[in-house]
Amino acid sequence: MDELDRRLLDLLRANARAPTAALARELGLSRTTVQSRVERLEREGVVAGYTVRLTEAHERGQIHAYVLITISHKRSAHVISAIRKLAAVRRLHSVSGPFDMIAELVAPSVKEMDDQIDALGAIDGVDRTTSTIVLSTKIDR
Repeated sequence: MDELDRRLLDLLRANARAPTAALARELGLSRTTVQSRVERLEREGVVAGYTVRLTEAHERGQIHAYVLITISHKRSAHVISAIRKLAAVRRLHSVSGPFDMIAELVAPSVKEMDDQIDALGAIDGVDRTTSTIVLSTKIDR
């Protein structure tokens, strides 16, 4: 991956729906060259897919939380499988330190967030959870 690929990825992160012609203009390349680079990045697995990025106004209306999770010995696979089924879980990270994982949850109301955190804590193999509600986001890249 070279500097042009990195610049192309930055443009796609900002707007994954940008037309190839607009990307080409921004990069100073031909449309064909940009299309080939995008296809190569997809083929090589660098670009795994495209997603919807919600507006800041919508995100502000949601409750966001991080839940630190301690898991019973050798229960990770079961816990991950169960967490995958919880609709509020956006991301799940395996981490070092006193906790085994951190889950990022998003819900439309405090009650729904409470229910989702309770459901996460009730999963067989989850020993302990510690929840932190996000008050505001200072940097979002």
